[in-house]
Parts: sequence; structure tokens; C-alpha cells
Amino acid sequence: MNTVGKYLCDRLKSLGVDHVFGVPGDYVLDLMDVLGENSLELVGTCNELNAGYAADAYARVKGLGAVCITYGVGGFSLVNAVVGAYAERVPLVVISGAPNSSVRNSRNHLLLHHTTGDYNLQYSIMEKATVASVILTNATQAPSQIDKAFAACLHHKRPVYIEIPQDLVNQPCKPCEPLEIPPPNFTDTEALKEAVQEAADLLEAAQRPVILAGVEFHRFGLEEKLLNLLETTGYPIATTLLGKSCISEAHPQFIGTYVGALSRENVTGRIETADCVLCLGAIMSDMNLGGNTAKLDQNKLINANSDKVKIKHHFYDPVFLGDFIDELTSKLTHKEYESLDIKPAYYLRIKEFTPQPEQKITNLRFYERLNHFINDGFMVISDTGDAIVATIDLLMTKGTDFIGQAFYLSIGYSIPACLGAGLASNSRPMVFVGDGAFQMTAQELSTIIRHNLNPIIFLINNDGYTIERVIKDGTYNDLQPWKYHQLPRIFGKSWSCEVRTEGELEEALTQAKANTDCVSFIEVHLDRFDCAQGLIRLGRALRGKS
Repeated sequence: MNTVGKYLCDRLKSLGVDHVFGVPGDYVLDLMDVLGENSLELVGTCNELNAGYAADAYARVKGLGAVCITYGVGGFSLVNAVVGAYAERVPLVVISGAPNSSVRNSRNHLLLHHTTGDYNLQYSIMEKATVASVILTNATQAPSQIDKAFAACLHHKRPVYIEIPQDLVNQPCKPCEPLEIPPPNFTDTEALKEAVQEAADLLEAAQRPVILAGVEFHRFGLEEKLLNLLETTGYPIATTLLGKSCISEAHPQFIGTYVGALSRENVTGRIETADCVLCLGAIMSDMNLGGNTAKLDQNKLINANSDKVKIKHHFYDPVFLGDFIDELTSKLTHKEYESLDIKPAYYLRIKEFTPQPEQKITNLRFYERLNHFINDGFMVISDTGDAIVATIDLLMTKGTDFIGQAFYLSIGYSIPACLGAGLASNSRPMVFVGDGAFQMTAQELSTIIRHNLNPIIFLINNDGYTIERVIKDGTYNDLQPWKYHQLPRIFGKSWSCEVRTEGELEEALTQAKANTDCVSFIEVHLDRFDCAQGLIRLGRALRGKS
């Protein structure tokens, strides 16, 4: 017999989801039983926020993620992760158990645990953080409600919310059928034609054009269209921080990651002196623009997103990004490499790194060394803070992906994200996390160990919230210093160490690379204000706004 719970499981499986992250609670136990009975692995996390972060990273890799929590205390603990997924266009399905329908509709107003007495409160909050929210009310309508939510999630690449009362989980309903997903976006052919013509005229007349690529290449699977555009035009390309790794950074036309004043000088100079910037699929957030230090002349900017194109003061809507790239590529001619002032970012790896064994490790030397350590087969995950700024210039080659909350910037994202990404991919996670971020979600390291994942985790110990210190220092940025490298041994099977010198780092890297059976955890000791130069520039920019 098909049931509402089974229908939901079948829909998840049909869309490539094999793992659901969550925390049990009495309102959702029956549904969790159904998940396990239908070949979906329920990955129990230490709390709901971490479950959300893990499902978010899973979705970035697989194209869809799911989290399952109980009502009230579970749902409210999850909200921050859902908002982050919404901000960064991550297709996440939020599934919540709920009290029986009879209680919700009862007139005796019995107050239930985990609630305030308002049984629409969780739905009302989730409705504001998702593109579609639904409370299942009967078994006959449930399949249609579930499918509409999934279709909205995949169409908009943003979270949806499905609330299932306890008494509905095992009620019979029709079996699962193929899901009809609307195309990413409708394109008005006349708007497309005019947008392409105006853009092509500007680009063909330009002597120093450049492409700036963003996160929507990841979300909508448009990477091949981008490569075709590059081959056709010969233009140099940079990515935003959120769009990092949407192209192999060993590509001869890739010049670096552009984050305003946080970027390398030659990247900033090439973007900001271009006579035409073709900006594709980018979220124009303050962090993506280096704390508003970016200098992009609107009169030289062609800005195309998933559903519209803006050129100077002209708007073309609706125009899907993929259609725009295809048509624009067909209109452009090739420009010679030598005339375009292209300085490939790959030179960062060509320069040889020679360790000085007795020298104290510094932030700059640490990331220089890691640029020669990362190779194909790794998935780099960076936490908010100095880590995400310092990883701007780590090169992601063809077989290396990058995950980081570069827009929403929730501190503590990386450790649970490592869990989700590790289960979603065969790539080996490599995590960069500060001591402050680690203290927020450290317990999820135990779940990583439980599931036999083998990430390399670099704990950057610079004694507190460095990203806040560079804005304004105070005792509020101080933390109780933990013996971080000893924690993994408490959680389970792992290998860990601490390093203070370049020689110790070399030994640790050798050991970590060889240790593929369990977690490798390396605590890197840095001075309190030893941070990325880009972070210092960001701090100055943010101080100027406060």
C-alpha cells in the first residue's frame, strides 16, 4: 500500500536524494521510520541547525538536499540554516512532523509541548524563508501538494517547507509518478533578441572586455555554456567568491576571484579597468563586492542573472541566463589572447614553495603552502571569517570544488557542511575553519567520524573572532582557548596534531594525505592578528560604514 510518507520518500529518491539529515522528536518519529524503510539513510545530527547546514552543502553538490525535524523546537532551531539556503539559492526541502490534525482542529485548545499554542506559528515563519510552504491536510491532496513544493524548489533553486501531521504519515494515497518540473525560466524572445544585440554591440566594440561569473552557473548547471563562451571569445574571466570553482581555475583565461579590494591587485586592476564587464549569474552582495570596495562602472556593465538582463539603465525581463549566453555566444567574435592583458591565476602554483622548517608558520605562508597541496579530488569547504577571505586565491582545478557561505556568512557553517558534502560526493573534503567558528558547531565532528568520512580539517587557531577584531576589537571577541587537536580523539577514531612551524606543517600534511581511513585534524597556531591582508582591507571597509 502506498502512503503519504512513502510518497514523499519515493519523490526524494526519484530526484537523487539518498540521505536525509535531521534530529528525532515525537512528532516526526513515524515519518523517520518510513524514511528508513524506503532506502533513504537518515543521518542523525547533533542539533537541527547543523542538520540544515549539512543538507545545504549536500544540495550544493547533488542538486537537492533534505532535512527532517520535529515540530516547534526542531523547526525553530533550523530557521537560520533555511534562511542561509534561501539567500544563496540552495534547493533544500524542509520536512517537519506536526501534531495530529485532530488536535490542530480541536476546540478545546489543549496546549501541546514544543508549541506556544499557535499551531500556525512555525508555518508562518517558514513561509517567509521559503519559495513554497504547505501543511498537508489530507491524503488525497498530499501528493499534489508535495509535488508542487518539489517543483518550486527545483525551479527557483531555493528552500521549500512541507509540514506533515503525525496522523497523515501512514494514510493511503496514490503512487508516485514522474514529476513535471517547469523549465528554469521563461524567456521572452523579443526581450532576448534586444538584450543580446545591445550586449553584443558593447562587447564587440570593447578593447578590454572581461567576464565576471557567479554562483548561478553552479545552481542551474550552466558550466558548459560558460566554457563555450570562453572558447568562442577568448575573453579573460574572473569569478565572484560565491561563484568560485564554476570553472577550472587552471584555465588559461582565468585570472582570479574578484572580491573588490580583497582581491589580488592584478585581478582588481584588470576588472576595474575593463571597458566592458560581462557579469553573468552573480549575486551582487556586499561581501561578493568586497565590503562595497568593488568599483564596477554601471555604464560599462552587462549584468545577466537567472531571469533578467540589465545593461546600463535598460532592463530585459524575462530572459533566462542560459538562453542569453547561447544567443550572445553566437553573436561574438574571437579576440586574440595577447591583446586582452590576461595574467592566468595558475602562476600562483608555478612559483615553487620551499618550506623553512624552523620558521614559525604565518597566515600568508600557510595558504601559499596549501595552494601546492590541494589537487584534483578535493572539495574545499571554507567557514566564514578569515578562512573564507584567505581561501580566495586557493586554486580550484577541474576536479576540485569550493563550498562557502560567501553571501549569508553564517559562522560555524563548515563542519556540518563537511558532513553533508562528504556524503554527497566521492571527493575528499578539506575544511578551513577558525577557532571561533569551530566552537559553534564542533560537535558535528562526531557525526563525521560516525559515518567514516575522511576529511582533512585545518583548525586555524588565532585566539578568538579575528574577523570581528579587524572591525573593532574588544573582550567580546575573546574565547576560552580549547585544546582543539585533542577533541577528535574524544569523539572517536581520528588522527590529529598541532603545528607551529613550517617543518611541523610539512610532517602533518604528509601524514594527513596518507591517512585516508578517518578524519585528519590539524590545529594551526597563528598570532592573534595574523590574518589575510584581504580581511584587513575588509575590516577597514566595514569600519567605514559603521
